[in-house]
Amino acid sequence: MVDGSGRGRPRSESARAAVLHAVDDLLVEVGYAALTMKGIAERAGVGRQTVYRWWSNKAEVLYEASAIDARQELSVPRSGDPRKDLKAYLDALVGFLARSDAGAAYRALMGEAQHDAEVAALLASHDILGESAAEVVEAVRKPSGTALSLEQATALLIGPPFFHILTGRGADGLDTEQLTEQFVRALNHAGA
Repeated sequence: MVDGSGRGRPRSESARAAVLHAVDDLLVEVGYAALTMKGIAERAGVGRQTVYRWWSNKAEVLYEASAIDARQELSVPRSGDPRKDLKAYLDALVGFLARSDAGAAYRALMGEAQHDAEVAALLASHDILGESAAEVVEAVRKPSGTALSLEQATALLIGPPFFHILTGRGADGLDTEQLTEQFVRALNHAGA
């Protein structure tokens, strides 16, 4: 069998999906250090070469799976009330980072990026959290007249829960209502 380039076997989207579904579950069970391409392939029920057709290493597989799940988990319906939307986003973010397998994968990649330049470059190539927050942040940022850029405002919203969870304190103690109000006040004080 040949793929579109005339070489090798065609890529199976069902095999690709199986790999993406398997990787973060396996990470939760064995941890990042013990995660291997062979283990991912076995969990997905595919051959190792199938995994290597799409990804060069375990970080790439894990990142793609985490990004797909993050898009779903961090997509919150808009209510028309920007503050309610901010709180709903923060609730989703806390759930993603503290309780989701995909969030565990993202946290593992963040840790690995501290000493692996390739993983750091992979994370820098696409801002999963920033992109997911942009719409709700912009709905508050623009009318506030703040001098903060969208990127700065997004960091201001995401930073506190992100730091809290990544420093091992979990979701306990995070009041998303309070974080929303602090964010809005900070935007209003960072005038143009």
